[in-house]
Amino acid sequence: MARLKDIFRNELAPKLKEDLKLANVMEVPRVTKITLNMGLGEAVTDKKIIENALADLEKITGQKGVVTYSRKSIAGFKIRDGWPIGVKVTLRNDRMYEFLDRLLSISLPRVRDFRGLNPRSFDGRGNYSMGVKEQIIFPEIDYDKIDALRGLDITLTTTARNDEEGRALLNAFKFPFRQ
Repeated sequence: MARLKDIFRNELAPKLKEDLKLANVMEVPRVTKITLNMGLGEAVTDKKIIENALADLEKITGQKGVVTYSRKSIAGFKIRDGWPIGVKVTLRNDRMYEFLDRLLSISLPRVRDFRGLNPRSFDGRGNYSMGVKEQIIFPEIDYDKIDALRGLDITLTTTARNDEEGRALLNAFKFPFRQ
């Protein structure tokens, strides 16, 4: 079992149950999935970019990514319907907890000029989204082997009913929010 999952089950869930004044431990909000997305608008000109981004995401997550395609043509962006424009990975269960553990303990401290995560990036339903400007903050990525610095979006989907419950859950995981 993943280290963070074990900590959540044995320590954080009972504490959150008391803090949020819930009747049952099954009502405690939990993280259901983590989605990593790389939007690659520049992939229109070079198809190799998609392959490199897929390889990067696979190294970061340990799971094969899925190519996302444009849904309609937009002349201003010079894209056509059905062209590959991004890559995404959805993590659940043990892989999700292992990724979350690596993100909090290794990757976020490696961000240059890191002042904390934006506490207002909740969506109103307890889910949290954040952006990473460079994929090299992850130790799995070798700086000498990348072709370009790419950012990615990380979304944590939770069972929280509102932002307060979501914030309490992420604070229990010791997310470094800005004050």
